Amino acid sequence: MENLSNLSLLVIFLLSSGIIWFVGVKITHIIDFITVHFGLGEAFGGMILLTIITNLPEVAITFVASYKHDYDIAISNIIGGIAIQTVVLVVIDIIGVGRKAPLTWKGHSRVLILEGISLIFILALVIIGKQFEGHFDQSFASPVEYLIVFIWITSVYLLAKLGLKEDQDKELIKVHHARNPKKHFKGSPTSAILLTIFGAILILIAGVTLEMSGTRLSNHFGINGVLFGGTILALCTALPEISTGIASAKIRDYNMAVSDIFGGNAFLPVLFFFASFLNGSSVLSHLSASNIYLACLGIILTGIYLVGMVLPSSKQIWRMGKDSLIVLVVYLIGLIGLWIIS
Repeated sequence: MENLSNLSLLVIFLLSSGIIWFVGVKITHIIDFITVHFGLGEAFGGMILLTIITNLPEVAITFVASYKHDYDIAISNIIGGIAIQTVVLVVIDIIGVGRKAPLTWKGHSRVLILEGISLIFILALVIIGKQFEGHFDQSFASPVEYLIVFIWITSVYLLAKLGLKEDQDKELIKVHHARNPKKHFKGSPTSAILLTIFGAILILIAGVTLEMSGTRLSNHFGINGVLFGGTILALCTALPEISTGIASAKIRDYNMAVSDIFGGNAFLPVLFFFASFLNGSSVLSHLSASNIYLACLGIILTGIYLVGMVLPSSKQIWRMGKDSLIVLVVYLIGLIGLWIIS
């Protein structure tokens, strides 16, 4: 992409974003079919399948940026992605659920609450990892990065057990039968798996081109790496979460919609571990003050939604729950603070 004009780079950037959005919409129905056919569980299906696939753009960007030692993009895309993907729940609340009821009134299971708590633990470890700067430069990954992976794997195991119990709930079974995923995908289980793999490859390739074109454009316009990675690039890589989240809510799979966000956010810091191996030293120790700021913002936004789930309310303000409104206001204020300190 070295010899391409800015207009060509912009076209590639927008085209990559469009592919990520389109595939994200289509793949939701397929994964919903797979989840039901193989009995994977509502929230667990969203956490594992949708989480990995919808975060492939972040995977591509983090690995490419780490290989090039572009720590601002690699780190801010992950940390900024967590904050902005939490705000995606506001979009799902307004567009996906609408006037029916607030999102956290529809989806507030114990699985989702545990996902949110594990995310807060992991983000706290990310901040702690920065404090070991200079101590693990010669090692492939710091102990904190190993611990993040351990907590994520443990949370997946616990959520799987808890999710299977919740899926015996009569109301959830009733919703599943009413939704009938076979109406949206009429293929076989084999074709569903193959289409999921093909869609994942498309998203991964689009993520790579998104990083390459986006980095060139940000350098040309003189946009700070952390500011670009934590906002514009993070928004583009969050397109699968927006599309799949709205699509999940439209088919009344509210648990999967929220689980895709919380589970995806908890999975993103795991990429630090693999990025460190690719980089040859701990990536986590390269966190800047702006990255720590974004991590704290992610904790606050997640905490607001957890309160909304523990104390669910059916009241809406401008087609959204009170917790979504608070999250939106806090995030906008947070962006102003990020612009000041960047």
